[in-house]
Amino acid sequence: MPGEFDNTERAASDARSAILLDVREVDEWQLGHAPGAIHIPMVDVPARVDELEYDVDLYVICRQGGRSIEVVKYLTHVGFDAIQVNGGMVAWQKSGRPLVAEGDHQAKIY
Repeated sequence: MPGEFDNTERAASDARSAILLDVREVDEWQLGHAPGAIHIPMVDVPARVDELEYDVDLYVICRQGGRSIEVVKYLTHVGFDAIQVNGGMVAWQKSGRPLVAEGDHQAKIY
């Protein structure tokens, strides 16, 4: 996975070479997520697919991998270069990668 998702200071940019799409539920996202990720819950992906870019690598992540593999299948079917992030956000946190959270609590996945 590109290290560009590790930068907590990274601002959204039109010149991205990759996007990290988090497909977990809102409450999971609020507890903790990767810096710079885009959040679209799995059930909303078909209705919001126009918010994604076709010309970048699209990494899809959920908690452990079940939802993200289904979203990758769908996105690939409609023309995206979508890649599942193995192990999901649990593996992300276990590997020590940075997390950010909504509100004033410490970010965590598990």
